[in-house]
Amino acid sequence: MSFSATKFVQPLHPSSSTARSNNKPNPLSFDPFRTSSSFLGSMHKLRFNALGKISRHNSHCRSAVVAVSDVLKQKKSKSSANLLITKEEGLELYEDMVLGRAFEDMCAQMYYRGKMFGFVHLYNGQEAVSTGFIKLLKKEDYVVSTYRDHVHALSKGVPARAVMSELFGKATGCCRGQGGSMHMFSKEHNLLGGFAFIGEGIPVATGAAFSSRYRREVLKEVDADNVTLAFFGDGTCNNGQFFECLNMAALWKLPIVFVVENNLWAIGMSHLRATSDTEIWKKGPAFGMPGVHVDGMDVLKVREVAKEAIERARRGDGPTLVECETYRFRGHSLADPDELRDPAEKAHYAGRDPISALKKYMIENKLASEQDLKAIEKKIDEVIEDSVDFADESPLPPRSQLLENVFADPKGFGIGPDGKYRCEDPKFTQGTAHV
Repeated sequence: MSFSATKFVQPLHPSSSTARSNNKPNPLSFDPFRTSSSFLGSMHKLRFNALGKISRHNSHCRSAVVAVSDVLKQKKSKSSANLLITKEEGLELYEDMVLGRAFEDMCAQMYYRGKMFGFVHLYNGQEAVSTGFIKLLKKEDYVVSTYRDHVHALSKGVPARAVMSELFGKATGCCRGQGGSMHMFSKEHNLLGGFAFIGEGIPVATGAAFSSRYRREVLKEVDADNVTLAFFGDGTCNNGQFFECLNMAALWKLPIVFVVENNLWAIGMSHLRATSDTEIWKKGPAFGMPGVHVDGMDVLKVREVAKEAIERARRGDGPTLVECETYRFRGHSLADPDELRDPAEKAHYAGRDPISALKKYMIENKLASEQDLKAIEKKIDEVIEDSVDFADESPLPPRSQLLENVFADPKGFGIGPDGKYRCEDPKFTQGTAHV
């Protein structure tokens, strides 16, 4: 269904009457500052004023956050015959979210059993964002991820076998075992990579969006309407690349959606303590693009916002900044003991599990039965077990692969005078540790 762009958040001047008069709460944009519970980075009662002193947080509220509320209100007021999703869509969303959760749970097991090495960052709790956005894309559309990229890859269609093998460092992985947890990439699926450093994927995504517009307008490729999704976290929004790319994307009206997965914590730093203005969505209108804040624990709300943002980009109306307020159920990485977050805060968000919420919605609205959903869960269990078996049995990358894709010139550093890879010389790794 196509919605008018006027129903979407448009940039608001801070002195506009709309911004001043919009004091009514938006029921479709989750706001912990308005709820009776006090969970947001364990700093809910404190605000820092301009002098650096701590003051009580009393009247803070998110103003002018309208998202697609009018559309959703109309749909919610109608009968159950006009639900937000069809049965087929609901089953697809549920399967994708369960796949992401089950895959990450298995990753934790494999990591602690010594099958994976390095840092592994899991996505548990944030599935509504990946599924809500990526399942609306065409295969030709681009996705740029972060170091928390396994589930983005799965949602984009990369097989579980290829992702698990990559995590195991095997030759059958989507990067032939050379990328690992933080660097998922698939040319076939237009997944342009996970990135270990925060913010470094945003310029890549902006470049991909620029290429789409260039191909369409300069090279006259009529079907070049690809949209790019750039995923990143709340901590990234304080980095320079974020602001630079928002400016360029708005200036050139690039077909890109900037998706902030605000899970309230940057490793062990509360979002409230690190950001002068915690409402990230407002940075969109500052650069001349729509800004939206949405409940990132509700896949149906995320999907409605995503649908309009993606359609807006595809029809040439430019970029959108979407802040999805979500929460990760595990520590920052599997090496993080997760001792800094308030247990009550974690329990609060565990009670808002996006998978449980979708399951309840589908059963209550007779979109699926318990048996339908259990059948999906059983199917996913088999897929995950198969991915582990496949990864475990797959071969390690050959030594000759070590210097591939490092230098542009294939006869560069890695090739000896005899034309063979230097890494094939038995003395190549002499003196280095073998794991």
